[in-house]
Amino acid sequence: MSVFYCGLWTSILCSAFSVWTLAGGEVLVIGSNLPIVAAPGDDVILPCHLEPTFDVQGLTVEWSKPDLKPDPSDRLSRVEYVHLYRDRKEVPDMKMASYFRRTELFMDDMKHGNISLKILNVSEEDNGRYRCFIPKLQSRVKAAVVELVVEPNHVKTSTTETSLQTQDHQDKTLRNGSLWSSLSSPSCPLLLSLLSLHNSISAFF
Repeated sequence: MSVFYCGLWTSILCSAFSVWTLAGGEVLVIGSNLPIVAAPGDDVILPCHLEPTFDVQGLTVEWSKPDLKPDPSDRLSRVEYVHLYRDRKEVPDMKMASYFRRTELFMDDMKHGNISLKILNVSEEDNGRYRCFIPKLQSRVKAAVVELVVEPNHVKTSTTETSLQTQDHQDKTLRNGSLWSSLSSPSCPLLLSLLSLHNSISAFF
């Protein structure tokens, strides 16, 4: 009986999520509502993707730090990018010097809507909010913000990223039978609430 209710609540959640993201048939830019926590020297992935899947290879993709503003006293100053992708290639000339040769997109996955940014060898100077933005996307949701927190006492790993993944990864998770581990993740409070509700219902059977 508990298996039945697990499947029921999972179906309800998936249906609600699909209705919310696909309302109006728009393609949405999806980031992470959880900060990415890493140790100095880690390579990190700031997750950002389009949903439903949408080929962005021919579009401009901008990664920037929205809290950095140009100097108002310098009319020639400009906002530089953490990473700028335009005309199907990176544009290093408009990149912040501190990120030179330290960032990359997943070029082969951009056709599936993956615009996640990998940053190599992070330091505390990289702390802050990062904005992924597709200026010519025909949508009301063209951007998302991801926060990076670099903590000296955090355990160093090879690559750090949030549990949020693209739809392709979610499908693989379901096929590999690891649904329960995904549902029980502390990074998904809504899912945990549903599981708690499911346990309460199961207590009657």
